[in-house]
Amino acid sequence: MAASAPIIPAKTAPSLPTPLATGGNRQALLLHRCKTVHDLRQIHGHLVKTGAAHLPSVVENLLECSALLLPDSLDYAVKVFGASPRPTTQAYNILIRAYIRNGCPYDSLALLLLMLDRSARPDKHTLSCVLKACSRVFSRRCGEQVHAHALKVGFRSEEFVVNSLIHMYACCGEVGLARKLFDGMSTRGIVTWNAIIAGYFKVGEWREVVELFRSMLDRGVAFDKVTLISVLTACGRLGDLDLGKWIGEYVEANGLKECQNLATALVDMYAKCGEVETARKLFDEMPHPDVVAWSAMISGYTQANRSREALALFHDMQKAIVEPNEVTMVSVLSSCADLGALEMGKWVHSYIKRKNFQFAVNLGTALVDFYAKCGCMDNALEVFKNMPIRNAWSWSVLIQGLASNGQGRQALEVFASMLEAKFLPTDVTFIGVLSACSHAGLVEEGQAFFDNMSKKYGISPRIEHYGCMVDLFGRAGLIEEAYWFITSMAIEPNAIVWRTLLSACKVHKNVKFGEEALKQIVKLEPRHSGDYILLSNIYASVGRWEDAVRLRNQMKEKGIAKDPGCSLIELEGMIFEFFAEDSSHPQSKEIYDKVNEIVTKIKLAGYVANTAEARLDAKEDEKEVSVSHHSEKLAIAFGLMKSAPGTPIRVSKNLRVCTDCHTATKLISKVYEREIIVRDRNRFHHFKDGSCSCNDYW
Repeated sequence: MAASAPIIPAKTAPSLPTPLATGGNRQALLLHRCKTVHDLRQIHGHLVKTGAAHLPSVVENLLECSALLLPDSLDYAVKVFGASPRPTTQAYNILIRAYIRNGCPYDSLALLLLMLDRSARPDKHTLSCVLKACSRVFSRRCGEQVHAHALKVGFRSEEFVVNSLIHMYACCGEVGLARKLFDGMSTRGIVTWNAIIAGYFKVGEWREVVELFRSMLDRGVAFDKVTLISVLTACGRLGDLDLGKWIGEYVEANGLKECQNLATALVDMYAKCGEVETARKLFDEMPHPDVVAWSAMISGYTQANRSREALALFHDMQKAIVEPNEVTMVSVLSSCADLGALEMGKWVHSYIKRKNFQFAVNLGTALVDFYAKCGCMDNALEVFKNMPIRNAWSWSVLIQGLASNGQGRQALEVFASMLEAKFLPTDVTFIGVLSACSHAGLVEEGQAFFDNMSKKYGISPRIEHYGCMVDLFGRAGLIEEAYWFITSMAIEPNAIVWRTLLSACKVHKNVKFGEEALKQIVKLEPRHSGDYILLSNIYASVGRWEDAVRLRNQMKEKGIAKDPGCSLIELEGMIFEFFAEDSSHPQSKEIYDKVNEIVTKIKLAGYVANTAEARLDAKEDEKEVSVSHHSEKLAIAFGLMKSAPGTPIRVSKNLRVCTDCHTATKLISKVYEREIIVRDRNRFHHFKDGSCSCNDYW
């Protein structure tokens, strides 16, 4: 290698000791003090001048300084290495490590081949580094070749190499081979245990992670923060709160909470195990939570159905100037979907675009789900079409979205496209497909899909699939068929299946099977208020008022309270909440005046109040007023007051839309020339020009 002229002034040169006089120690010290490539060139030039640049120890020091200590100097290191006539094993190791650190794993593998070609002997550090490169490129084939070479040169029992082999096989998805190596080791240190735990962690085998940790405890093997972080994550995925709490107490007792990664893992574990308050307490104690901690806490609120708090925390995250990542955005979109917060979710979508987030499958699917749950299927379809990569879950979310938005036939067309694209349907896919058939009234098609699940695709029906079939029969008015289907199920029906039958009986005013359904439900979930209300409403719908009152009195005697109807509406980025006959809103007088105006106008269009939906304790002359004050009517009235003419109104309700509100909303959409989208507990209703997307079939 041609040397550049020394830059060190001649008068200072004598003070620089030569490696020949010091054995290289002083020179190594100077090299390690290099702060820039310019400093390195000065010293390197002096070494060339003194004839020491080709000494093995000096080459190693030059390489270590240029390849590992200084940033952006890898090219210089490669030149130093190339100028060495006979690089030592240590020199090869330094450059191999440098390649890996700089994201060039293939170059490190090529360097090993060069090393073997030159008959240089790799040591345990060489093989360990190269195995790390194999892990980075997920190349099991290369890893196996390195493994064979390790056996050939006698490193079969070298713990350092075996640990790297375990890590390599695990990264390549061969955790079984990694476990075989692990089980064959006579002695295992903490690095070995962490390597196999990390292997199971990478493939999501959470139970194995926990069992391995318990084995460590039983054998008295020491563990560290790395171990605990993996195990806490596994506890969160498994809902193993007992072990998670034990680790939490250990962390507290040993003063380890200052480790941010460990504290974050604790927050994530408690949040995923439903201990959201404990998770928040730990989160608030963190001095500077990073994006992972914020995301874990937001996700915890989302999973606990505390979507308002999730969005509030996201706002706090923005104030703290912490950049969200994909995980954060998936949770935020899920909360927006839960609340029907369309404007907030649209802002998130635009933020994703502005920040050029990688449009990964999880994020794209979350966007599709969000738009679908806000009733914006055109947007959901557009996002889906623009996704660079899709998986079966993405297709399933779109199918379910179309089904719940009253586009059952289009949902089945998407399912056909999914099969054409060579994606195998999952059990979740078929929930969407059967739901599409149910909402579209396609009984024969639904039966065929249900049969093909197991016959053609080998998917055993779960309770959700049976529930879809009961819903399919029930919506079509085939109440008796639905009942006999339940009694012939291959698995024990749960309360939800019987409740689905009860809901169908409510729609079709079938007292006989409604009574039988409630009898079965009470055995399974005796204190669910909605079931008593449904049968009570069935009695009321056929004029059996005494039975309806008797059932309500039974509820009071048993201390079963009725779940209040609650409707949400988003306006100008804010969520407003209304309860039936609520007067807590600051503008409640104006809202009720608007309701009276609405009722007056829709009566002129043919509306007649269905007083069977009124409170049973309401007097006869109060029943019409009672039904006009249902929560969705209050929310719609507020929407008409506060939104611009012609703009859609979107409402989310916690219960099923009653018959009276359904009839009234159809007429409101016509009289006020507004599209009104109502998401109830079961599906979406798109009201427009006096009709509904469900075709009065819900």
